[in-house]
Amino acid sequence: MSFKEKYDFELLVNEMENAVFEELEKQLSEDKENKICKCQDCILDMAAFALNNLKPAYRSSLTGRIYSQRLYDGQEKLEIEKIVKIAIEKISKNPSHNL
Repeated sequence: MSFKEKYDFELLVNEMENAVFEELEKQLSEDKENKICKCQDCILDMAAFALNNLKPAYRSSLTGRIYSQRLYDGQEKLEIEKIVKIAIEKISKNPSHNL
């Protein structure tokens, strides 16, 4: 039995992903003039950029989920907002596809 078959890695979650996805959706919804490309490639590039520039927040239990709520308050939330904004700006200026 392989390592991945022996253990349930579905329980291992990076809560930073959820925080980034929520913030990305929030900021992109504010683009009322549709100046930002929202194709799958650009959205995934924005999310990847943001996640690569934020500290991961992994959890493997319900208790960890409760602890990870700190991502949505205070300094962590401000950092997520800032990095997502930078990700949107960078990818928008240099998409990985032709417009």
